[in-house]
Order: sequence, then C-alpha cells, then structure tokens
Amino acid sequence: MSSRERQQRAERARLATERAAAARRRRWQWLTSGGSVAGLLLLMGGVFWVVTTQLGGGASGAAGGCAWIGPDLHPAEAGGQGGEYAGPAEALAVRHPTPELMVDVGFPPVDVPRVGTQLMTIDTNLGTVTVELDLSATACTAASFAHLAGAEFFDGTYCHRMFPGVLQCGDPNARDPGYREQEGIGGGGPSYEVPDEFLPTTRDPAYYPAGVVAMANSGEPDTNGSQFFFVYRDLDLDGPHYSLVGRVVAGLEVFERVDEIGHDGTFERDIGGGRPNQDIIIETLRVGEPVLPPSPGPVPSG
Repeated sequence: MSSRERQQRAERARLATERAAAARRRRWQWLTSGGSVAGLLLLMGGVFWVVTTQLGGGASGAAGGCAWIGPDLHPAEAGGQGGEYAGPAEALAVRHPTPELMVDVGFPPVDVPRVGTQLMTIDTNLGTVTVELDLSATACTAASFAHLAGAEFFDGTYCHRMFPGVLQCGDPNARDPGYREQEGIGGGGPSYEVPDEFLPTTRDPAYYPAGVVAMANSGEPDTNGSQFFFVYRDLDLDGPHYSLVGRVVAGLEVFERVDEIGHDGTFERDIGGGRPNQDIIIETLRVGEPVLPPSPGPVPSG
C-alpha cells in the first residue's frame, strides 16, 4: 500500500469516526431532551431508566446494517451503521494477540431491526435477571447477544469479576468450578467485536446508574465482545467509556446477594476487584423476539 493510500484510508477513518461521535451525541440529546417522545428518566432504587422505544424513526421493523469486526476485517473499510462507524484500521487479531481465548461462532446478521425492544432473560443459580434491550439505541449489540444466545454461548459460564457496584460476566472460558485459578479468564470472547453504540454523555445522577447493563472492553474504543457487566450502584467508573446495553427490569436483588459476600481481592493491585466469593453461574441466557412499539392511534377530529 502506498503512502498516499494510507493517508486516504486514515482520513476516511477519521471522518467516519467523527460522524459516529456526532450521531451518538444526537441520539443521547434526543433521549434526554424535554421535547423527546419519552426522554430518559433515571430513578432505579432511587433510579429507574425508561428508554423510549421509538427513537429509531421510520416504519415499524426498520432495519440497518452492523459492522462486525473480525479476524480479517478492517473496520475502517466496513461501512458500519449506514457509514457512521470506522474504528482503528487493524484487524481483530492484531488487537487481540491471544486468539486461543476466542470462540468462533460465526457472525451475527448484518441487517438488524432498529425499532422496539427485546427482553434478555438470564437464569442464574441465584435467581432470574431480566434485561430490556432498546433496539433504537443498541441494535447491533442486541443482535450480537441474540446471536450468541442462540449458540448457547453463555450457558454454564461463571460471572468472573466483581467490585462494589459491578458484576462482570460473559467470558466463554469461565465454565469450570476451578476458573479462579485458570489462566486467561477475563480475556475471552467471540471471534468478532461490536463497535460502541450508546456511550453515556451526562452524569444524571451518574454515567452508570444502578440497574444499567454495559459492555466490558479491552480498554480501547469499539472492542466490545461478549463480556458485559451489571451495575447495581450509581457509579461513574473511569468515565463514559463503556457502551450501554440496556436496563435490568427484574432481578436486581440477585447482585445485592452476591455483593453481601464480597470478592477475593485478586485484582486489587491491578484493575481492581476480584473473583466473587459467591459463585454466580449463568445457567441459560436467552433473548426474545423484538417487540414493536404500539402504533399511534387515530388523531381525533375537530
């Protein structure tokens, strides 16, 4: 590749990244503005998150393309969500030098619905947790969860890390009761990544209020895989760097039970937290079919 071609590729990636950031800002402003269809209300345990189901606009069932970042895919050339997304111009294998931790389950579909909601039901050994996914804000992430759930990707896995207010799950390699001593736990995922879709921009009352679910990443933008975390206290974490997935609508008390028993402090000198002292196992994780918002009724005449 010539120097000119590299410069042109870098410029395309820069412009596309700026468009993606602008789109995320517009989406968040629409959610939080007083003139939006439903707005964003945060009040669950003191804070409850209501996400409008009609922000995507267009006809019911409208679909849009997703850019899955795979071993041989350069995301700067992928086009992304209507051309909005462009990440670093390296293939997945370059950013993740431990491919043995990745589980190949193919790619989710490219065209996915962007209107309505889906329910994600997580049956654990401590109880059931239900999460609502808003397709107008996190369509591609929701499609990834549905794809992985269909492959029983999460079934039988242990939630492997916690610190006060957060429980992290989703490593496909954490399947053995001895996972605490197993090398590489915390680095696994599918053989593709999902771009950031819905990054918080305001602290209201925190970037990550109690009840939200967000994606774990490798520390760089657009490196979401299968690992995710439940937030059960209002937290800012280290800033708005984790893409939101949805909100817990039932079962938040499961995490409070785990929190009471604490963690072993394994990571306190490094990334913080540790393995949960109370084993919490995802027995099954399933994603339901999209539910379209109700159609508006007829406008009353004179």
